[in-house]
Amino acid sequence: MRVLTTETVPGHEIVESVGIARGNTVEARNVGRDITQSIRNITGGELKAYSELLTKARDEAVERMVEDAEGLGADAVVNVRFETSEVTSGGAEVIAYGTAVRLA
Repeated sequence: MRVLTTETVPGHEIVESVGIARGNTVEARNVGRDITQSIRNITGGELKAYSELLTKARDEAVERMVEDAEGLGADAVVNVRFETSEVTSGGAEVIAYGTAVRLA
């Protein structure tokens, strides 16, 4: 499955758009991370535990988007975008979405 942020798939012709493919996940921080990251926030520097948490969430959202696209019979997902939002204190949603297409 090709996953691209562009509107086309280089070297391929898009013959049909089969719908919007999407995948999301909601991830929550944990108390242990909050304590260590609070200390890091005081001293400065990257909050690696949170970076890793969001990377995991983005990867999961993409995997779920690909599963959705496969269910639609797509060969690729183009024009992929990500959005995040806070859904609860300490919990964030990451959604990946794009146009599921069939290639020639």
